[in-house]
Amino acid sequence: MNKTIAEARALVLAMRDELARLASDQMQIVLCPPFIAIPEVAALVKETPIRVGAQNMFWEVKGAFTGEIAPPMLNEVCDYVIIGHSERRQYFSETDAAVNQKARAALAHHLTPIVCVGENLQQNEAGQTAAVVSAQVRAAFQDIPRDQAARIVIAYEPVWAIGTGRAASGAGANAVIGLTIRGTLAELYDEATAQAIRVQYGGSVTPKNVAEFFAQPEIDGALVGGASLVAADFIAICRAALK
Repeated sequence: MNKTIAEARALVLAMRDELARLASDQMQIVLCPPFIAIPEVAALVKETPIRVGAQNMFWEVKGAFTGEIAPPMLNEVCDYVIIGHSERRQYFSETDAAVNQKARAALAHHLTPIVCVGENLQQNEAGQTAAVVSAQVRAAFQDIPRDQAARIVIAYEPVWAIGTGRAASGAGANAVIGLTIRGTLAELYDEATAQAIRVQYGGSVTPKNVAEFFAQPEIDGALVGGASLVAADFIAICRAALK
């Protein structure tokens, strides 16, 4: 919950040209502003390879769901939507079942879901990371066929590392993504599908530590939080991805 429309406009203008130069078939760049700023941001990047996403979405197409945003409201201006972010789960009691409903609705309306999974500090310290993350992946992909599953992006965001400055190690995140997330996907579908699905790391990603994550073979990108609010920092992270 950051940036007014005017602030979002200023931020995008400060980094648009450089991000457009960096974006390519090898690296997709997606900006996910608050709902109210999405049309403005979409207009600013319309003639560039930069894509736009939303931070959340409801699964119903329309109806008496005051305050919610439906898939058809988004796919006019967005290509992506973040689903099941840890803050949605923590503060708004979003369940694994709700994440699945949203993911299926996004796919049905030509939106690419960025599905977030990850364990909290208590679960991590209790050695439950693999069990928790695997269960979240299984729930998110329930009733999603193989050809649709490959369209989903997963973001592994250990809750204990979000906004705390305590990023996971590159090797640790790589192990969870490779063994647990891709391992679960291979059980649900097959090895080829597990490898085809893009899996990102998110959790206190900064210009100083991002190279450690991008160097890992199982990590396909980053879901950037606070650092995306500073033009120079986000540009630096995108430059690091190309290396």
